[in-house]
Amino acid sequence: MQRFALGIEYDGSAYHGWQRQQDGVRSIQEELEKALSQIANEPIELVGAGRTDKGVHALEQVAHFDTRAQRTTYNWRRGLNALLPKTITVRWVQEVGEKFHARFSAQRRCYRYFIHNSPDKPALFHQQLGWEYRPMKLAPMQKAADYLLGTHDFSAFRAADCQAQSPVKTLERLQVFQRGHLWMIEAQADGFLMHMVRNLTGTLVAVGTGERSPEWALEVLRSKDRRQAGIAAPAKGLFMHWVEYGPEFYLPQQRGELLFWPEGTLGK
Repeated sequence: MQRFALGIEYDGSAYHGWQRQQDGVRSIQEELEKALSQIANEPIELVGAGRTDKGVHALEQVAHFDTRAQRTTYNWRRGLNALLPKTITVRWVQEVGEKFHARFSAQRRCYRYFIHNSPDKPALFHQQLGWEYRPMKLAPMQKAADYLLGTHDFSAFRAADCQAQSPVKTLERLQVFQRGHLWMIEAQADGFLMHMVRNLTGTLVAVGTGERSPEWALEVLRSKDRRQAGIAAPAKGLFMHWVEYGPEFYLPQQRGELLFWPEGTLGK
């Protein structure tokens, strides 16, 4: 039995999230498992690093599977990309040992949320961008973001049906960037709660538009009450950017980028 890890890029617009669904609706996991099973000539079950919601995208989701089939990593990747829908691409395949687990071996995760800030809604990339028609200011948004850094109980930013065992997470990075009408919020942590990034984004947008003060974000955090936070940002602007693992796994992670946001303008 061999175990392989995959680096996956996808547009989640047409899917009901990452996780396989019981009611027959399309999911990223199901599409990948169908293609993998066809190549392997045996049923394949895929384990992902995170369960992205309906409409959420990934620049590099990581997953693993076990198989008895003897295929090269090149053949796995080329075969998958020939069978998968155009909205899903496997960027790399790497053989890993049985100690590797896409979810439990992950050390940290990074998400990016993109916002088109203009009085008029975007015509291009409208399935990949959130939209805020009110003008936003960067300085108060970043000040609010800084209040949220560190190890905290993030219950105020947690979905009601979140199944995480603990609401305590360490938010290592929460930074706001602007290039003209395009804004990006980047969040990096040891783990995230369900809808946490979308709820953080909604809170920062409320501050950026002047609806709330930066200090309000700290009050929300301390309240541990989801009802006190801002409205969750729409799923379509959210991207899983990367998942980090230890060097012992030798993963060829590429940390995929968006063409309309040059990586050289961002921090690491």
